[in-house]
Amino acid sequence: MKKLHLNTFLFLVFCGSSVLVSAQPYLLQPARVFDGQDMHEGWAVLVEGNRITAAGPLASLSVPSEAEEIQLPGHTLMPGMIEGHSHLLLYPYNRADWNDQVLKESNELRAIRGAVHAEKNLMAGFTTVRELGSEGAGYADVALKQAIEQGIIPGPRLIVSGRAIVTTGSYGPKGFKPDFEVP
Repeated sequence: MKKLHLNTFLFLVFCGSSVLVSAQPYLLQPARVFDGQDMHEGWAVLVEGNRITAAGPLASLSVPSEAEEIQLPGHTLMPGMIEGHSHLLLYPYNRADWNDQVLKESNELRAIRGAVHAEKNLMAGFTTVRELGSEGAGYADVALKQAIEQGIIPGPRLIVSGRAIVTTGSYGPKGFKPDFEVP
């Protein structure tokens, strides 16, 4: 498991995170590269800025002389994964009911939870996350995306929705927030 986390971390440091972009080109030399379809022994990956500019057999790559070579013997590099349906501002319902989360927790607390979940997703290998609605936390998902893009916190690329939209009567909180005054 530690080896998996190290592989993911190294790949994300050089390729996936907008927080860790460097002008220094890097040549990553793992034991193998998985391109999403096939495993390739002896391939290398060239990273310039926040982009993978080349991947293939080392002899076929045009490597800048200033590139720092990083040897990763025994390791496999793979593309970052994409999470297609996420609610970073929530946590599993077996820990707290959805109503309790959206009615009783402050938007600020939920935004901090979202920042922690974003980093955990990145470190698990997800370089893009589609966040499908803040579930009552206003535009906290938009702020989370901005904080990641500005390098304030680590996290994956976020595709955000803002406020969740649902059909009338389909679902929603049962009750009111404690600070909401009912006339």
